[in-house]
Amino acid sequence: DIVINSLYTNKDIFLRELISNASDALDKIRFLSVTKPELLGDTKELEMKVEYDPDAKTLTIRDTGIGMSKEDLISNLGTVARSGTTNFIKALSEGESNDVNMIGMFGVGFYSTFLVADRVSVASKSNDSDTQFIWESLNGEASFHVGPDPRGNSLGRGTEITLHLKEDSDEYLSPHKLKELIRHYSEFVTHPVSLRQIKTIQVPKEVSATEDEEPKEDGDEDDIEISDEEEEAEPEMEEVTTYEYEQINTDPAIWAREKDSIADDEYQEFFSVISKGDGGDAEDWTHFNAEGNINFKSILYMPSEVPRALQQGQIDEMKQGLRLYVRKVLISDEFDLMPRYLSFVKGVVDSDDLPLNVNRETLQESKIIKIIKKKLVRKAIELIRKMSKAEIPEDEESAEAEIDADGNIIEVETPKKVHPYITWYKKFGLSIKMGCIEDSANKDKLQKLLLFKSSKTEGEDNFISLQEYVERMQPWQKEIYVFPGESIGTLKDSAFMDAFNDRDAEVIYLTDAVDEYFLQNVREFDGKKFRDITKDGVKFSDEDEDMAKRRAKVYSDTFKPLTKFLKKLYGSDVSRVSISKRLGRAPAIVSSNEWGNSANMDRIQRAQAFAHGVAPGENTMPVGIMELNPRHPFIINLLESLPEDTEEEDNIPQSVKDTAWILLDMATMSGGFPVRDPKKYAARMTRVLKSNLGIESLKLADEIEPPELDEEADEPDFDMPDFDMDGIDLDGMDLGGSGF
Repeated sequence: DIVINSLYTNKDIFLRELISNASDALDKIRFLSVTKPELLGDTKELEMKVEYDPDAKTLTIRDTGIGMSKEDLISNLGTVARSGTTNFIKALSEGESNDVNMIGMFGVGFYSTFLVADRVSVASKSNDSDTQFIWESLNGEASFHVGPDPRGNSLGRGTEITLHLKEDSDEYLSPHKLKELIRHYSEFVTHPVSLRQIKTIQVPKEVSATEDEEPKEDGDEDDIEISDEEEEAEPEMEEVTTYEYEQINTDPAIWAREKDSIADDEYQEFFSVISKGDGGDAEDWTHFNAEGNINFKSILYMPSEVPRALQQGQIDEMKQGLRLYVRKVLISDEFDLMPRYLSFVKGVVDSDDLPLNVNRETLQESKIIKIIKKKLVRKAIELIRKMSKAEIPEDEESAEAEIDADGNIIEVETPKKVHPYITWYKKFGLSIKMGCIEDSANKDKLQKLLLFKSSKTEGEDNFISLQEYVERMQPWQKEIYVFPGESIGTLKDSAFMDAFNDRDAEVIYLTDAVDEYFLQNVREFDGKKFRDITKDGVKFSDEDEDMAKRRAKVYSDTFKPLTKFLKKLYGSDVSRVSISKRLGRAPAIVSSNEWGNSANMDRIQRAQAFAHGVAPGENTMPVGIMELNPRHPFIINLLESLPEDTEEEDNIPQSVKDTAWILLDMATMSGGFPVRDPKKYAARMTRVLKSNLGIESLKLADEIEPPELDEEADEPDFDMPDFDMDGIDLDGMDLGGSGF
């Protein structure tokens, strides 16, 4: 037990190992029979059968493979890791033909049976011997027993392994459990795997003729009365146990076929098998053979719908979509063959060259796996690129043209077709952005697959790629302008956009939460740096540099009293007050430090449900830069309203202070930040309303005292005389000739 449990961590794999070994044995006899058909003898069918016996608590796996002689049983089963198949391949490679490959770990795989069995019996018959032998061993024993099978030649050819299950392994006597394991691990094994089903049915009990006839005494014939309507008695029923074989592995391993021979419907059907319905239909796929240091076959699928776990944002809960096979035997469906951002990719990988460490369950942590993963990622990215470059499919049938009364064709405006990649990207674009963050080796390729909304894209399905953006940049433009925010509607109307709209400079809108992390990790594209327009340091190269410097100096000197006063008034609420070089129609705005968090990033961080170290209600908003528009009337008027001596706070009217604070409130909200102190903001707005409405005091008016209401008058009493309906002639009355 110590040895076995050190080799295996999952008991379920014992059945996979035994079926794989049986499949190897079948492959051997099939290969040898190509040149020597007589080896098949009377046992022509190459198959495996699994049988369970709940009464005896045994599980039997039988194959019609090449079988083993007494010497084979001793050498293959007597030593752990002894491999008859490995020697078989070695012999083939030394000969003229080496067309067959096996996993070849029969000895090791066989020992997984002791995970679930106390005693194991192996009966086998090969063409090399006229005798069928049986091998038997108890779990924990250091010895085994081999001898002629007392049943004689019951197999014809092949091997039969019988497991006497442990008390805690009764679950493997369930046909549902066995079906599940066969479908999971051996679904695509070449040879048929059938499970014997045990069913109990009710059938009429057979009555023998002697029981049906009762002895009769002489003279009884005259006393018998014959009835025309003799009741037919219900037959007595009995339980009968029936056995019926059902093939479990009915799905074809299409990756082993030539791709030219596979129809699209077959690819779609295979996708539904491996995806288990999670991901809709396949959007596209690639089927390829990788050759080089390691050879493998693979089919990779791009699903058309987002898997359920990804829809809920539980990317760490996503199950790996790739299954790793070795010669059609499932090794693992939890192997990390794709990075996290491509976890939605479905498919299979099948290799003959994978190294196996002791058993099929544990693969060596080797360079080979890294090579496979690298090739798979490259193929997946190429598939997405192919999808992005594909032509928009044309309508299969064009609608007949409509003609008016004069015989002229009526032109009907048909809606513009949406590129399939745009539809797909709307669902999976976040994953590609995450790939740009996490996969530095493929970052440049992934950036070319990104699509964005911009200040020049209109409509729900109109996007722009980074390459297209670079191609239509202004001649003077040196950077890629980006604008992160909560929604496109908010970004379009932002004061930050004024200067860019005036210069006809396109700005990319970033409304996904992952975009902020994207900007922090991906600094440039095609040699052009990304520039967040909400941050300090935005410069334009479309004007005379000397003129810009002289103008900036004049503005700085002119508004120095105002900037100095505002910085003193605002204190730590702003990092500095400066004259803006990029504002258009807004009086002021609060921008972020070039190397700090933007207002949008601050909003995202404050929304984190599990943010630690922040007290409830604590304001963690970064301090921004107050930019003033020197051409705006508000700023000019505020400068003129300042007294000559601004050092003494008493010299400054409260109205000037309120105006300055309201200006900051406006600039803060325009910059995307929340108001820093809502209580002080409400107090300022109260003072402004009080002044504008000419109210001297905020003392509440006295409570009104409405007069008492009269009590409701009683309903008047009316004397209604008795009405005699019997004296009315309804037939003689004119009811308006309604006809009813």
